[in-house]
Amino acid sequence: MPNRYVIPLAFLLLADADVPRINNLRAPDKPSLNFPSDEQIPVFPSSGASSESEASQSQLQTKSASVPNQPLQESTKLTLIRFVSGEFAKAVKALPAGKQGFDFSVGQPLKTELLDRAVASHGAAINSGDSVQITGLQFRGRQIIVDINGGGRGKHHWRDHLQIGIGGPYPTMSSSTQETGPPGLQPGMGSTIFLEWNKFVPDMTPEELKQVLAPFLNFQKERSASVQWIDTLPPETKKAIQERRPMVGMDREELVAAMGKPDHKVRERDSDGNDIEDWIYGQPPSKTIFVRFTGDHVTKIEQFPQ
Repeated sequence: MPNRYVIPLAFLLLADADVPRINNLRAPDKPSLNFPSDEQIPVFPSSGASSESEASQSQLQTKSASVPNQPLQESTKLTLIRFVSGEFAKAVKALPAGKQGFDFSVGQPLKTELLDRAVASHGAAINSGDSVQITGLQFRGRQIIVDINGGGRGKHHWRDHLQIGIGGPYPTMSSSTQETGPPGLQPGMGSTIFLEWNKFVPDMTPEELKQVLAPFLNFQKERSASVQWIDTLPPETKKAIQERRPMVGMDREELVAAMGKPDHKVRERDSDGNDIEDWIYGQPPSKTIFVRFTGDHVTKIEQFPQ
C-alpha cells in the first residue's frame, strides 16, 4: 500500500471506532432526587432507618400498653354486688332523703353547695358521722346507683332485677341482686347516690368503687360486715369463711360471708315437697359451684369440673 494512504486511513479508524467506545464506557446519568427544603437526610441511611424503626415500635408498644379503660363487665357487676353491698362505713357528709338522692359526676370535685342544698330541701336521711351500710347497687347505662341504709327510692320495680325459679306448674320470680338491708333499714328511709360517668362505667374493683364513694363515705374506720360478725361464729364455720369456701350446715348469711352473693339462684321443690334453693357460683364450662339449701341450711355442695 502506498505510504500516502497510511495516515488518512489511521485517522478514519480512530474516528469510527475509538470515540463511540469512549462514550459507551461513561456511567449512566443518575436521576436527580428532589427533597423538601426542611427534610433531614441521615448521614448513615441504614443505621438511621433501623433506629427510627425501633423508636416507632417503642412508641407503638407504649400506646398499646396504655389502652383506655374497658366498660364494666357483667362478671364485675356481680363482684361489686358481692363485696360492696352490705359493707359498713362512716358518713363523711350529710346525705339527702327522697328518691331524687344526689347526683355525683365521677372524676369531678364534689360540689358541696349542691349537696347542702339537696339536704336542706329534702331533709337529711343520714348525718355526718353516722354509721351506715350499703344496702343495694344497681347498674344503669353510665350510672351506678348506690342505696345507703335502704336507699331513698322506696321499693324498686319488679323488672329491675329478676330471678326465675323452677318448680311447680309456673315459674316464680324473686330479686337476685337487690337486698332490703339489715333489720331496721327499710327501703325509702335512707339515701341514694347516683354515680355518673361521661362515656361509660369503667371496669373496676370493689376497692376502686369504695374510693369513688370516698367523698361521702369512709370505709377505713369500719370493719367489714362479715369480719365484724364472724368472731361470734363456731371455729369451723369461722375457718371456712376465712378460707372463702362453702360448708354443709351454713345458713345463708354465713354462705354470703364466705362466698359472696351467688351469680344465680334456682328455687324448686323436691319429690317430698321440701323447698330447695340452689345457689350457683360461676358459669359453665368454667369452675362452677352449686350450693343447695334445704330449708335454711346448706345440705349439699357440688363443684364442676371436679
